[in-house]
Amino acid sequence: MAVHKENNKDCFVQEGKMALPNQYFAGRVGSKFIISLRDENKILGVKCNTCNKVYVPPREYCEKCLEKLDENWIELGGEGVITNYTIVNYNDKHLPRRAPYILAMIKVDGADTPFAHIVEGIAPEDVKIGMRVKAFFADNTTNTILDLDHFEPL
Repeated sequence: MAVHKENNKDCFVQEGKMALPNQYFAGRVGSKFIISLRDENKILGVKCNTCNKVYVPPREYCEKCLEKLDENWIELGGEGVITNYTIVNYNDKHLPRRAPYILAMIKVDGADTPFAHIVEGIAPEDVKIGMRVKAFFADNTTNTILDLDHFEPL
């Protein structure tokens, strides 16, 4: 145990590691989205009948008018456009790929909202905003968003 003096106050520090196991429940709407990726290789969204806004990933309520959306499912194509991106340059056991890799915001054709996903098949220095990409689904499913394995440039 270490004792630190800061502004004439004692502070005790115990060095160590703490495991924080957890589970995330995607909910009924999120679960249907993940199951469609896993079982059907389809990207689903929800459409607001009032605003005509299409959300991917889906959500239960429209952020604009608060209409309930959970029964307004639509199937979207497997292509889209990169609206923004970053290059991940560090490794961590919780990350889905080894660095460096591209993590992009991708707006699937027919959707009004982008979502974050991995882009492969291109060097990080060659990726561009506005680049068209296509979805590739995982051969081995994991019951996560990674059942949509990655996107690649068209």
